[in-house]
Amino acid sequence: MFEIGNSLREARLRQGLDFSEIEQSTKIRGKYLRALEDEQFEVLPAQTYVKGFLRSYADYLGLDGQLYVDEFNSRYVRGELEEEEEQREFKPRVARPGGGGAFQNKGVMITLAAIAGLTVFVFAAWVWGGPGNENPVIAGPPKAPKKKPPKPVAKLVASGVNGGAYLVVYRGSPTGKPIYEGTVENGRRHRFVGRRLWVYVFAPANLRLKLNGRSRVVPGQGTGSRRWLEVTPKHVQLAEPPA
Repeated sequence: MFEIGNSLREARLRQGLDFSEIEQSTKIRGKYLRALEDEQFEVLPAQTYVKGFLRSYADYLGLDGQLYVDEFNSRYVRGELEEEEEQREFKPRVARPGGGGAFQNKGVMITLAAIAGLTVFVFAAWVWGGPGNENPVIAGPPKAPKKKPPKPVAKLVASGVNGGAYLVVYRGSPTGKPIYEGTVENGRRHRFVGRRLWVYVFAPANLRLKLNGRSRVVPGQGTGSRRWLEVTPKHVQLAEPPA
């Protein structure tokens, strides 16, 4: 068991992100992101939204979204299922028909006959009444506006081999504050998420990359022991050093 909200908050603060930037990328409203970090799940519209928002938010921060959904299910969903099972086990007591059953049946028959007569009358008025016997046009339900698909993001996984490689990773601009700086050691993996990333790598021959689940070759092999890379959702390419 781990603290869902605290771990999300720590990951966000460690990467220097604010709610407005995450809201723009994930399309999750800032008040819902704040509710996830405070574990105030009742603020969200429904349990389905909680799970979907929780998975998307954790994945954006480079965490395992499914792990957070499983933790939420184990802590909150199980109790609701047990309560539903108790309600199903409760069987309401059905009253036995007494001496007034015949009177009640007669009243039901009269009511049904009245409804049938009214239906026939309305149908006849609709067919024969009105100018030109025009059929009324029944408007259907309004169409829901189409949601814009979320903008794609680059999910980069960097792995070290043969002694590892030194990385400095920036999100959005190569001149801002880095979100990671250190050595990716042999056999270790680090995950970075953003619409555009810049990576300064020393010893690129000791680096292995995966972009959105697909292996990518570090570009510029044989051109030196260090280089700048630009990463987008579709490609990894060489970049000019920042001025």
